[in-house]
Amino acid sequence: LAQTGANVVINYATSADAARALAEEIEQFGPKTLLVQADVTDYEQVGEMIKQTMQTFGQIDILVNNAGITRDKTLKNMTKTHWDEVIHTNLDSLFNCTKQVLPFMLERKSGKIVNISSFVAQGGNVGQSNYATTKAGIIGFTKSVALEVSRHGITVNAVCPGFTETDMLMDVPENIRQRILDKIPMGRFGKPEEIAACVRYIVTEGGYMTAQAISINGGVYI
Repeated sequence: LAQTGANVVINYATSADAARALAEEIEQFGPKTLLVQADVTDYEQVGEMIKQTMQTFGQIDILVNNAGITRDKTLKNMTKTHWDEVIHTNLDSLFNCTKQVLPFMLERKSGKIVNISSFVAQGGNVGQSNYATTKAGIIGFTKSVALEVSRHGITVNAVCPGFTETDMLMDVPENIRQRILDKIPMGRFGKPEEIAACVRYIVTEGGYMTAQAISINGGVYI
């Protein structure tokens, strides 16, 4: 998005150094950045983040909801804490950010909201009933909110990546990553840039696209 000229608000919870490094990388393209530390599971902290965004840039054109964690366990071994942590991070953040950004988009009758779901929402995955529940919830949320706001010039879409080369995947043991690869028809993991390119398309070219869940998964789920 920065490469297309968008100013970018970088939200982080604890990774201040990584956020600053990202800001420096973005600013090499020319756009401005704003770093805000906020726990997106906390409604008030999100409100403060949005307040700072409006004070700095005066408007919010794009919202990408991409906070997500895993706590993988089969349901038999899953604790209430495993369940709650994933629900709070993956779903509460979705509500907190969208709910508080929406008034500014409604006022301008313009806006693009992109929610990052997962192929796991569509096909399920062993040991991820908590994660699958949240990612399926993101798709339902996307479709419902899109129907509510489309007439106001706001689009809401979801992107459903397959296994992608992120820190989350790289934390998986090598032998399990190989087993995952064996199940992907294209024989490789997705690249973050490929997912980002879809988000960029939605917000720059996808003016007539709303309420959709777009799959980018290498064929792992059809």
